[in-house]
This record gives sequence, structure tokens and C-alpha cells, in this order.
Amino acid sequence: VLAGYPVGPANKEYVLVNNKCQCVTVTSKFVPSKENPDEEVLQRNIRIIVPLKARENISDPLSPLRTTFVYRLSELCKNCDPVEIELGGAIHQAQQGNSCEEPQTCYTYDRNQCYSSPVSLLHHGEVMQVPAALTPESCFAE
Repeated sequence: VLAGYPVGPANKEYVLVNNKCQCVTVTSKFVPSKENPDEEVLQRNIRIIVPLKARENISDPLSPLRTTFVYRLSELCKNCDPVEIELGGAIHQAQQGNSCEEPQTCYTYDRNQCYSSPVSLLHHGEVMQVPAALTPESCFAE
């Protein structure tokens, strides 16, 4: 069971997953049943945006275009944020998800993370490799 948050104050649709890294949003809401209009059934909507011209390695603009996108609902829905629980009078940190140490495959830039790529720079006759920011707004402080 997933806890969600409402999309809007008057809207009874709840966001269960909003994964900006893989461009997936999963929502749920209760709608009247087609078989029995007096009953409500839970409807889930999965919205997937496949980024055009995404690279295999998003930090390398010269890497080949990505042609395969894999979405596993169990991985999208895992909650790896630690929570504090009380057990036997002591407070412990616990995670609600498993396999949280595995890195997530990103299909687009996470605007909260700094991405860079090495570029060649000619300086005083010498060619140097320097990192260039691909997402400058998240790489440099204001």
C-alpha cells in the first residue's frame, strides 16, 4: 500500500509516484464502478514520458542514443527515505524499501543534481580536459 498526496485541493486524485529521473508519474483515484454506479473502484493511472534523444550516458553528449527504456513498478514505488520508529523504548532508523543501495538509471537530467562532461580546451597552446556543466543551475551556487 502506498501513501500518496493529493494533486490539487478539489481533486481527489493522489500522486503515488513522481519519479523525475525516469519521467514516470503514478496516480490513483476512486471512480464510480461501471458495473455498479453506487460503488467506487480504485483507478490507477501510469504516465510515462519517453525523452527523445536521450543518451545511454546522460553525462556524455557523444554517447549513443538510448533505444531501450525499462520501467519496473516495484522499483519506482520503493520508498528508501529513512524513518524513525520506536522499538523496545529505543528509536531506530528504518527504510521502507529494499535494494535501496542500487543506483537508479536516469533517462533524463535530475535538475537537483549536477551533471558534467569533459571537454577539450586549448589554453596557451596546450590542450586540457576540463569539466563543463551540463546542468549549470544545479552545479553553481547563486
